[in-house]
Amino acid sequence: MKVSIGHRLFVSVLLAILAVAATAIVLMRQNVMDSFREYAVNIELDRLEQLSGDIARQYQGSKNWDFIGPARGRWISTELARLQRQRLLAAPPAPPAPPAPPAPPPPPAPGAVIEPPPLPPPVVEPELAPLDERELVNELGLQDRVTLLDAGGRYLAGRRSSTEPSARRAIMASGQPIGYLVVAKAERPSDAMSGVFVQQMKESLWIILAASLALSGVAAVLLAAHFRKPILLLAEGARELSAGRYDTRLPVGRSDELGELAGSFNLLAQKLDQVEASRRQWVADTSHELRTPLSVLRAQLEAVQDGVRPASAEGTAAMLRQVLSLNKLIDQLYALARADVGEIDYQRVPVELWQLASEQAAAFSEKFAAAGIAFTEVPPIDFCVVQADQERVRQVFTNLFENCIRYAGPGCAIVMEVRCNGGLVELQLDDSGPGVPDEALSHLGERFYRVEGSRSREHGGAGLGLALCRRIVAAHGGEIAFARSSSGGLQVRVSLPEAGT
Repeated sequence: MKVSIGHRLFVSVLLAILAVAATAIVLMRQNVMDSFREYAVNIELDRLEQLSGDIARQYQGSKNWDFIGPARGRWISTELARLQRQRLLAAPPAPPAPPAPPAPPPPPAPGAVIEPPPLPPPVVEPELAPLDERELVNELGLQDRVTLLDAGGRYLAGRRSSTEPSARRAIMASGQPIGYLVVAKAERPSDAMSGVFVQQMKESLWIILAASLALSGVAAVLLAAHFRKPILLLAEGARELSAGRYDTRLPVGRSDELGELAGSFNLLAQKLDQVEASRRQWVADTSHELRTPLSVLRAQLEAVQDGVRPASAEGTAAMLRQVLSLNKLIDQLYALARADVGEIDYQRVPVELWQLASEQAAAFSEKFAAAGIAFTEVPPIDFCVVQADQERVRQVFTNLFENCIRYAGPGCAIVMEVRCNGGLVELQLDDSGPGVPDEALSHLGERFYRVEGSRSREHGGAGLGLALCRRIVAAHGGEIAFARSSSGGLQVRVSLPEAGT
């Protein structure tokens, strides 16, 4: 059975609040009962002041505890009953209600003999009914909980000592304690007023429990709704992304972890949107780049087939150039795809970067001369060794030199230098060819990107060489940066980690 996170959160919060409320109520009830029992036992000790005074007088008369007698267990009950009997017998009876005044006699008839009024009946004192000792004692409910101890704490009479909670009060004679009255705390109230108080407290606790239940339910509902709403928005946003709607964004109005999650979701959606746009552009650019040589090759073959152009060595060479161009493009696409997924195997060995760059530049010397480009090398002061795959780094230099020849133009100068800088080995190429617009510098190295103007499609190339160079350098832990050259052209800086760093 599926249980939503809102219901789970509601139940969890409700149980937590109920547990706290129940614990608080139990502790409060225990604390109130303990305090009430303490108060009640002090009241009972106050009620035993007459017994305490009577015991002190008997002790002063006999100078010992012999007056207790052998029936120690019932002695306290007997004394309490005797003292209560004395109080009842000594209490003055309630005065009788005055009799109603007699009605005035009618006026005597003329000549009648007037008789004196009758005497009032004698007042008879009411007799007290015999008192039952058991009833007298039970009115206080103390006969089973009172213990008499001597000054040393030894048992004398009443309840035998136990481990139950109790309270004691000293019996004083001549300013000195001669013993103690100990009253065990009652588990239940000992009189009607105390019983009413405890009952009212229990009813109040039930009311508090019910109110806590209602308030905790409301708090749990509100809290569950507070957390459930952004979670539902996240779930809906995830469904939108899975459906390909990468423009989905969530409102970020919270300052907690759910707000951070919404921000991360929006960032992910933005990245996916960019990746999707890049993928579409990749497909469009790839199909366009493949279409151009294929269209030329098809037109030449159809011309030969239709007899418009005779089959000749010149026509075959033109078609071969298109095939080679198409083959180079496919190779670059394949290499770039492998670099993206990390399938290129790099055989890293210590390489002196300046020596490798100089060897590759020497291989391009004839191409530089044919293009009318002056190539200058500035050798480094120290040896700059990197851990790299020589063939892949050669491929990077090849693409960079071809890019210089393609775009710098005749009469331009190229300066190459290598230096060690803070754990990095930097190879820098500066050309004096046509400059690159500032807004285009950040796009160099993207797939199929070409700068309009002098660095355009007219010079050939599919815009994949620099992208492949960037992937290879990144796989070595380095980076390629593009900037304006001090000579007015383009500056390319390749940074690789120095060996041993």
